[in-house]
This record gives sequence, C-alpha cells and structure tokens, in this order.
Amino acid sequence: MEYKSLPHDHGHLSLEIQPEIPKAATFKIVSDLMKLMSDEKRIQIFWLLCHCEECVINISALLDTNSPTVSHHLKLLKTAGLITSRREGKEVYYTAAKTARTHVLHEMIDEIMEVACPAEGESKGLHTESYDSAVQIINAVHKFLVSNLKKRYTIEDLSVKYHINQTTLKTTFKTVFGQSIGGYMKEYRIKQAKDLLCHSDSTIAEIACAVGYENQSKFTAAFRDITGILPRDYRKAHMKK
Repeated sequence: MEYKSLPHDHGHLSLEIQPEIPKAATFKIVSDLMKLMSDEKRIQIFWLLCHCEECVINISALLDTNSPTVSHHLKLLKTAGLITSRREGKEVYYTAAKTARTHVLHEMIDEIMEVACPAEGESKGLHTESYDSAVQIINAVHKFLVSNLKKRYTIEDLSVKYHINQTTLKTTFKTVFGQSIGGYMKEYRIKQAKDLLCHSDSTIAEIACAVGYENQSKFTAAFRDITGILPRDYRKAHMKK
C-alpha cells in the first residue's frame, strides 16, 4: 500500500494505522443505523423489546403513545433487522433480533443512559457475559432440567440459580435447542415416558410422576397432545415382548 505523506509530523501512529482505515462507504452502515436511532421514541421501543416480546397495543400502553406511531417505528426497526415478529392467531408479537448488531446497540444505549438491564439479583445475562459463556450456562441448565424431571422449575427459579437474566435465559435456550424451555421439556418428558412405557412395568400413574406430572390426567393430556394417542394405547402397540 502507498502511504500518504501527512502535512504535519506529530510523531503519532497516523502512518501506521493508514492500512487499517476502512473506506468511507463502510461507515455508511453505522451512519444509517445512527440515523435510524435518532428518534427517542424509537430507541425506547427498541430498548423495551430487548427485554420482552410484546404486541403493538401493549407497547403503546407501556410507552404512552398511539398505535399508529408504534407501528411506524416497528416497521423501520424490522426493516433494519433490529427486531423480529411472529404471528399468533390475529396477534403479532415483536422482540429484538438475536444478532450481534442488536446486542451491541443495546449495550451502547445502556452505557450512554447509565442504566442497568432488568435482571434478577446481580445477574446481567448476555449483556455482560460473552455469548460462549451464556451457552455454557444454558448447557448447564439443560443438564440440570433433564436430570431432575420429577420437579418443575420456573424461569425465575433457573434465573436465580444460574445467575442469568430471565430474557437471556429464554432467548439463548431457544437459540441453542431450537425451542422454548417449556416446549422442549414437554417433549423431553414425553420422550422419556415413551421409553418407560415400552421398557418398564411401572403403572401409567408412576410414569407420570417420574417424568414430572402431578397427576395421571395431566400426563395423559400432554402425551396425547405430543403423540396423538393415549399412553395405554402406545404401550400396547410398542411394549417390548
């Protein structure tokens, strides 16, 4: 690379850093993002969605603004890839995208405002932990849950036990295992129940208890929801002879 000769020699590192300076066009990404976040209400909506998943009506109520204004900001944030949405029936829910750019922007906002993310106890989750560290915690959570099927643990219980922000706990678990904690554990419990139905003499009530259901009727309903058949019919069809 041909170095530029600078008008003044101050003995600084300007010459050495020349090869590392990105082209102006590269900074346009940052410029566009800063322009997007130039509206205080838009920043407020983004910050809120970094901590929860909500619909337009609830966001409007939480931030004392009208739905059309919220919808306008959400459209811009989604177009920029900072938030995602999902539809459940007629309702659409929005939350922050799980990307490095979103994470960095969220941290920057917190740093500038000198506010702390909502967290349990002293934990600050993914906003102060590296992603690898968060994944290690999630793997530990997974191991703990599948090793203690008889007992049910809430998100709050796990958040306190593993010193991780509740939102981080939920979003990182879903990233790693592809499902929410509740959905994953429901399928895992039924998977273990299927094995017990085929390879043990335990009663259905005993199996229900072993995989974390307080009574047989709730277990039966969950089993049918996952497999499409009743536990007794599954046992008859798959019992090892």
